[in-house]
Amino acid sequence: MQTIAITDDAWSDLSACVAPGVPIVSLNLLRFRDTALYPEGSGHAPCSGRTAYYDRYASVTVPIALALGGRLLLSGSAVSHPICPPGEHWDDILMLEYPDIGMLLGLGADPAYQENAIHRTAALRDSRLLVIVRNELAGGD
Repeated sequence: MQTIAITDDAWSDLSACVAPGVPIVSLNLLRFRDTALYPEGSGHAPCSGRTAYYDRYASVTVPIALALGGRLLLSGSAVSHPICPPGEHWDDILMLEYPDIGMLLGLGADPAYQENAIHRTAALRDSRLLVIVRNELAGGD
């Protein structure tokens, strides 16, 4: 199932998943369109999905996330998929860390983010967003 945009209900559910003050990591799995698909009459010049995502979307939203206290952990291309269902692949991943779930929620509520989300939707053929709470391996409390 292809998923692109986060729903209002999903934004609401995020706050119930993680206690305030607990650091989180957002893991974005990204599959780009060959050509960004903007709504007719949007006025946006044609470009690749990757260009729409990085040059038009991420160039605005990542600075907003950083201003809210986020930290970019990793942005990279997925070069192999050794454990994946047949036919499933991801082009890139993007990981950001936030000191608190409220900061990620603040990103979603930011008017500049909301206005800029058209580029994310146009850019992506499929995506996943996982919100992760770090834990310790073997022996952590």
